[in-house]
Parts: sequence; C-alpha cells; structure tokens
Amino acid sequence: MLSGYAQNGLGIEAFRLFRQMHRAAVVPTPYVLSSVLSACTKAELFAQGRLVHAQVYKQGFCSETFVGNALIALYLRYGSFKLADRVFSDMPFCDRVTFNTLISGHAQCEHGERALEIFDEMQLSGLRPDCVTVASLLAACANVGDLQKGKQLHAYLLKAGMSVDYITEGSLLDLYVKCGDIETAHEIFNSGDRTNVVLWNLMLVAYGQISDLAKSFEIFCQMQAAGIRPNQFTYPCILRTCTCSGHIELGEQIHSLSIKTGFESDMYVSGVLIDMYAKYGWLDKARRVLEMLGKKDVVSWTSMIAGYVQHDLCEEALATFKEMQDCGIWPDNIGLASAASACAGIKAMRQGLQIHARVYVSGYSADVSIWNTLVNLYARCGRSEEAFSLFRAIEHKDEITWNGLISGFGQSGLYEEALKVFKQMGQTGARYNVFTFVSSISASANMADIKQGKQVHCRAIKTGHTSETEVSNALISLYGKCGSIEDAKMEFSEMSERNEVSWNTIITSCSQHGRGLEALDLFGQMKKEGLKPNDVTFIGVLAACSHVGLVEEGLSHFKSMSNEYGVTPIPDHYACVVDILGRAGQLDRARKFVEEMPMAADAMVWRTLLSACKVHKNIEIGELAAKHLLELEPHDSASYVLLSNAYAVTGKWSNRDHVRKLMRDRGVKKEPGRSWIEVKSAVHAFFAGDRLHPLADQIYSFLADLNDRIAKIGYKQDNYHLFHEKEQEQRDPTSFVHSEKLAVAFGLMSLPPCMPLRVIKNLRVCNDCHNWMKFTSDVTGREIVLRDVHRFHHFTNGSCSCGDFW
Repeated sequence: MLSGYAQNGLGIEAFRLFRQMHRAAVVPTPYVLSSVLSACTKAELFAQGRLVHAQVYKQGFCSETFVGNALIALYLRYGSFKLADRVFSDMPFCDRVTFNTLISGHAQCEHGERALEIFDEMQLSGLRPDCVTVASLLAACANVGDLQKGKQLHAYLLKAGMSVDYITEGSLLDLYVKCGDIETAHEIFNSGDRTNVVLWNLMLVAYGQISDLAKSFEIFCQMQAAGIRPNQFTYPCILRTCTCSGHIELGEQIHSLSIKTGFESDMYVSGVLIDMYAKYGWLDKARRVLEMLGKKDVVSWTSMIAGYVQHDLCEEALATFKEMQDCGIWPDNIGLASAASACAGIKAMRQGLQIHARVYVSGYSADVSIWNTLVNLYARCGRSEEAFSLFRAIEHKDEITWNGLISGFGQSGLYEEALKVFKQMGQTGARYNVFTFVSSISASANMADIKQGKQVHCRAIKTGHTSETEVSNALISLYGKCGSIEDAKMEFSEMSERNEVSWNTIITSCSQHGRGLEALDLFGQMKKEGLKPNDVTFIGVLAACSHVGLVEEGLSHFKSMSNEYGVTPIPDHYACVVDILGRAGQLDRARKFVEEMPMAADAMVWRTLLSACKVHKNIEIGELAAKHLLELEPHDSASYVLLSNAYAVTGKWSNRDHVRKLMRDRGVKKEPGRSWIEVKSAVHAFFAGDRLHPLADQIYSFLADLNDRIAKIGYKQDNYHLFHEKEQEQRDPTSFVHSEKLAVAFGLMSLPPCMPLRVIKNLRVCNDCHNWMKFTSDVTGREIVLRDVHRFHHFTNGSCSCGDFW
C-alpha cells in the first residue's frame, strides 16, 4: 500500500499510512522507509521527511544504499545540499543511482563545479557513467561554461556507443548553445530528432543569445513548416529575441500568433509579452496582457512593476505593487527591488520603509540587489545617515552599491556627499564604471565646482572612460555649467562618437554662454550628420535665437518643429518664443502669440512676458501678464518683484507700493539676492550690502577705489531707479551694493591675475551690475564669468559675451 501511494504521488496518504503502521507497532523494513521518503519528496513534505530520517537512524538503516539514495533525493529537492552531501559521505556503499541523483540535483541548481567533483568521485569508485549521468554532466558543463569538459563527455558518449535519446540530445544541444558554439549546435540539431519541440526551442535560444533575429525567425518559420506545434516555451524564446533586438512590431505579430494557438493565457508566455511591451514603453498593451490573465503569477506582476519604474511612472508602479499583494501574491526579490526603486523615484520614504520591513519578513535580507536599491532609496531621500548605515552593512560591495550611493546623493542635492563617496570608492580600490563617472561629474556640475569636476575628469582619463559617450556628455555639461565653454567645446570636438544628447548639450551650453550663432551653426551640423532633433534640441535653438535677437529665424525654427520633425511643442518652447519676441521689444506680437497658444499658458510663459514688459516699460501688457501670473502662483515672490519693478521703472510709485503691501499681506517674502565665489577651495557667499564677511572693511575699501577708477573711464551708477528720491535719501548707500559686486571685489583681491573670476548669482543680474562689470574687466584686465539665474556672462576688455542683449 505504501509503495502504491508513493508511486502514484499520494504523499500525504503514504505518510498517514506510515503513522498508522507505527501505531500498530509494525516495524518498518528499509523498503518501507525508502517508499515513504520517496512519497515525501514528490509531495514536498520536507518536515515529515525529516521525521522519517530520524526513524531511519533509529532503526539503523543508514547503511542501506537505496535508503540513502531516497534521503539524498529528499534533501536535494528541499534545496539542502549540505545535508544531501552529508548523507552521501556517510554511506558505506554508493551505486550508480547515488551518483546520478547527486550529479543531477547539483546540475539542476546550477552547481556545475560540485556536480563535476562528484563525477570524479564516481570514476574513482570504478562505476561507469550511463546516459543519465552524461546528460546531467553536460548540463553541469553548460552551467559553468566548461565547453572543453563538455566536448570530452560528448566524445565519451560516442566512443562508449551509448544510445542518444532525446534527453541526451537536448543536453548536448544545450551545452553548445550556452557555450556559444552555435555552429556545432546547428550540426547536432540537423542530425537529431527534428520532431522534438525542445530541440527547436533550444535553437531559438541559440540565435537569441547572439541577437540574430533573422535566423531566429527563420528557425521559427521552419518549425511551423515542419508541422511542429509550438509549446509554452517556444514563444518566449522568439519574443525575447525581438525584445533584445528592438523589433517590437515583429513581437506584436508573434503575440497575435500566440493568441491564435491559444497560448496567450499561459503565464510564462504572458510574462515575456508584458516584459517586451513594458521595456519599450508600450505600457497600455502590457497592462492589457496582464489584465487578460486569469491567473497571474509573481513574474507577470513584477514585469509590469519593473516596466512602470523603467519609464519613471513610479506612482503607477507602487499602485500595481499594492494590487499584486491584495491578490495574495507574495513579492519576490525582483519585485521588492523594483518597488524600492519606485519609492526612490518619487522620494516616497514612508512606503520605502514599509518595503524595507517586507524585505526582512520575506527573507531577502541577504540579497545584495535589494540592499543596493535600498541604499539608493535612502540616499535619494536625503537620509544620509541611514544610507551610510545600510551601505556599511553590505559585506560584498560591488559597483552597483557604490554607484547607488553616489547617484542617490546627487539626485537628492547632497552633491558634496556624492563626491566624498566617489573619493572613498577610489581609496578602497573598487572599480569605476561609466555610471560612476556620470553621477560624479553631474554632482560637480550641479555644484558648479569646476575644480572637483576636473579631478573627476582626470580620473576618467586614467581609467580610459573618457571614450564613453555618456561620460563625455556629462563633461560637456560640467564645463558648460561651470562657465568654461572652451573646455566644453574641446571635449565635444574630441568625441569619437556623438549622439543626440551630445549635440543637445553643446548647443544648449553655447546658447547659455551668449554664443547663439555658434549654437545655430552646431544645429545645422547636427542635421547634416543625420541626427533628428528632439524637444530638448529646440529649446537650445530657440534660446540661442532669443539671446542674439534673431526673431524671424527663431519663429521659423519653432514652426519647423511640428511641420518638419514631428516634435509637438511643450510650454517651454512657447516660453522661448515669447522670450524671443519680448527681448526684441515686440510685446504686442508676444501677447497675441500667448493668446493664440493651443494650450493655457503656464506661469513660465506669463513670467517671461512680464519680464520683457519691465525691460521695455510696457505697463499695460505687464499688468495683464501679472494678473495671470498671480492667479497661477500667488505665493511666488518673483512675480510680485517683477511687477513692482515694472511700476518703479515707469515712475508709478503708488502702484509699486500697492504691490509691496500685497506681498506683505499675503506673507510672501522676496528671495534675497546672493552671490558666491570660490577662493582657495572655500566658497564665499555675499548678500547685498553685506558686512558679515571677515574682510568686509578691506572689500568695501577696495570697491571704493575700484569705483573711482572705472568712473574716470565713464561708469555711472544706475542703481537708484527703483527707488524714489525720499527712499534714496533714507537708505544706507552700501545697501545699493549688490552681492555680485562684493564677490567680484573679493575675487580681485584674493585670486592671482592669471585666474578668471567665476561668480554665481541666484537672481538675474541688473543693468547697473552688468555695466559695472564691463568697466571693471576693462580697468583690471581680468576675465569675469558671471552665471545668473538665466545664463552666463563673460566680461573681457570692457564687453560682455551677451552683446548687452540679455
């Protein structure tokens, strides 16, 4: 009865009968114990199997070979390889079944090296391998990539005259496929059993490995012509190749065929379909495949979640993650890592903490991929102490661990911490990769720290990573943001391979540095090289036209976006056009353009128009722009300041005072102007009229002397136009000294004559300071690079790169 239950897979019934036998005081024989152990193995009753093992030990049957074989099979199925090996080492005599079971178990779990070690022991024991042994060993060789050993087994198989069945044939084919010997694999396939669907699937995998979609599709068509009916593994093989090679349209056709043959509802096929559509952004189709599944497994849900994360739809990813759990599906390590990435993407720390707790509950606390994602989560959310704590707890750190911490700090604005980690990474001897340099260079760029950026650049040169297009793109952005446009152009010119990002970055950099004509020339070169401009390209092009006053050319480029290149304009493009018209003083035309926009104008568009009205003293259109702007952003100080200044420059003091009162009543505070300059590795910050600096007296004394010198060549201060006469009399004259003047004066005092002065300001530079810097550069013979909130100004020999058109 026990044997019958065991052979028919009725494990629970077999174990119950065994317990009844025990209660009846019937002593089990070794054969009974072997049958019960086999039943427990098939039914995965591992706890009960351990109890039977105890009975085996108690009865003294451990020396029985067939009992030992049953115990080994139980523990291998349970995944306890140590226990299986212990039973094996304690057995006084082993037969071919013992070795085959062990070799097969280790090979199936990709412990190829251990499987080969056991084979060596089998040979030393004098036992000859059979077809089952060789098939398992071939699988082991395939898993560890040992083609040479696999070829020896293949030769042994032929020399021993063993009959080649479909299992051995499949193992041989699998060996050559996984080891990349596609030619030999094809020879075995052609000489083998062409009616076996497994062999056809393996050939699809073979050509999928080398991304040869044409050959994969040819095999797939031959398979159908031969009348071989695909199974649930056939479609995933060809679909994965479509995914890897980017032929999503062909993947759609295979999808249609899977529907016709009734495999769309198969979880394995659907999981690969969801992955394919999700990776290429066809998320609606991926979602439909998921929803049509009657029974969804963890792979299907996880593929959908990962697709959302990949395309920055983090809220949708977390909603799907919750939906999966509501359906009773327990997430695996990939699902948890994807959910943690989604939390990092939207800085959802509360949900991230819940996922962190779930990691421990699910038993994945040793999974490095999840820990790497959690490190990035805490870093991106600005939780530096927790991020470092998790980081230190990871025993075996890889490049992904380091990069997750660096990029996380960079994305949360903790740029200094990101660069410190980069330095530590080098000290530990960890290997840099392209992502390390891109994240570190971006951190330097966002700090406008050209010194740190150049140090990272030097390290990239030493490690040979400057040949990577992504690294060069980051370097162009670094030098562009730090005011060194010549270095940016040099990096661009030395690139061996450029992509759209390369061109967009250099075009935008030239535009921001007042080199609009160069930017437009680069745009022409980009098109000649066959690269299609995108929405980012046109922002740079339109800004370039704005900065050099090319109105009609700018409008022509704007029209070409949709007419020639199929790029739909977004609010940023409309704001650029308003800026083009506004800077040129064509305010009526700018207003008409805004009113005819196909979408409601956003705050950026109205702010651009209001700024132009202030410059050109058009209060009528300025009031219209301000009305819309204050409705959209009632708590943004910049809107009130622009309108207040517009009233001031037109002499409407009562209106200006009303706007200021409105700010006070609404609790809106003006952002104070502030400027920064780096001197001897220390950043010095200044406010307007600032006297907090330790060298304030010397700075003001130097500034007074400098003002006298530039006054002699024609400089006249124009800082009082925003205040009426009574206000000018009441204010301390030093309060009119803007922060950028103080920063420049300190730089002239502190930096050697050969060094350019690099100053950053958080607001737009005013007319007076702009004029003052031109005269200062002329008198001192120094180059001054000022980065304000809109663009760069390079002052040399009494002129500015913007041509006084900013």
